[in-house]
Amino acid sequence: QVQLVESGGGLVQAGGSLRLSCVASGSIVSINTMGWYRQAPGKQREPVAVWRSGGSTNYADSVKGRFTISRDNAKNMVYLQMNNLKSEDTAVYYCNLDAIYVSGIRSGYWGQGTQVTVSS
Repeated sequence: QVQLVESGGGLVQAGGSLRLSCVASGSIVSINTMGWYRQAPGKQREPVAVWRSGGSTNYADSVKGRFTISRDNAKNMVYLQMNNLKSEDTAVYYCNLDAIYVSGIRSGYWGQGTQVTVSS
């Protein structure tokens, strides 16, 4: 069974920083993508930063230059360093994993989400 556990959310003032962490457990053979999405109240879930196999990364335009995604391959972890936070970054942040498992099946999973609240 695959589990994604996020941590690091919280309340921060505008201009501040937070670092989110997500660890994946389970019988993972290879990871295709691992990244962060967010959902603000009344809005659809949107991609924030995604790491792709081969090492490329994609960022939402709204976070470019402020957020950085990184991975620890050995630990199946992904991080999101968020700097210069703005009130519009307030959302529930979800970790997402798309991987191939020992069963040979490719599947995607979501974490439970972690709240990030930026006060202005």
